[in-house]
Amino acid sequence: MNMKILGLAVVSFLAGAACTSSQEKDLEASKEEWKTLFNGKDLDGWIPKIHHHESGENYRETFRVKDGAILVKYDGYDEGFDERYGHLFYKKPFSSFHLKWEYRFTDEWLEDAPSYTYRNSGVMFHSQSPESQLKEQDWPISVEWQMLAEAEEGVPRPTGNMCSPGTEVYFEGEMDPRHCINSTSETYKWDEWVKADLIVYGDSLVIHLVNGDTVLQYTRPQIGGGVAHGFNPDLKVDGQLLKEGYIGLQSEGQGVMFKEIKIKDLSVEE
Repeated sequence: MNMKILGLAVVSFLAGAACTSSQEKDLEASKEEWKTLFNGKDLDGWIPKIHHHESGENYRETFRVKDGAILVKYDGYDEGFDERYGHLFYKKPFSSFHLKWEYRFTDEWLEDAPSYTYRNSGVMFHSQSPESQLKEQDWPISVEWQMLAEAEEGVPRPTGNMCSPGTEVYFEGEMDPRHCINSTSETYKWDEWVKADLIVYGDSLVIHLVNGDTVLQYTRPQIGGGVAHGFNPDLKVDGQLLKEGYIGLQSEGQGVMFKEIKIKDLSVEE
């Protein structure tokens, strides 16, 4: 091989190597954008708040880790459910983000819990902090990505709905007075793992996805409405737009599992 051809080959090789290196760096950067909120081993970084109990008290180990998932379990509830609506909050608030997780229900349900809690759970966001919730507060002022599974054979029951304890949203351009707005998702069996996505842009747009499909969109999440009880009235400023808040995994009498909980900060894209 003459020196001219050899030189071109070296240049071509170096260019290819540089391109490959650049692609690998881009891939690594993309991976780094996603942060794992649950380490799969313990509840480090998470704070429980359960109705009738102070923030930080994990009553009868309602929330625990099993087989790499956060498990909501009630085997220690000897005195029954007693309206112990609970949430497990991540330690810091988020504003604009893309949250991913997977969930499935278990066959455990406390029969003294309200009937609507059957195969029902959710993920709260733009929530008040666990520390700001009073001992006798049932639900946090927040917005919920509601998780449902089939309750009766052949009867549609979509998941990925929106519920609004102490909040309100705009749907299809207008303030919607409903506490819950159904999505367009399919109905899933209780023991089926479902992939969920929640995309939130501060106090503007919110998008729900189920198994990769967009099933619901709404805007302008804000404080207002009813349903939540026992809160500090100073915190319920109706009409105040919710720009950020805490993320919480729900427990309300139905056994459920959460895994692969990851988040990407979207504030840099705004």
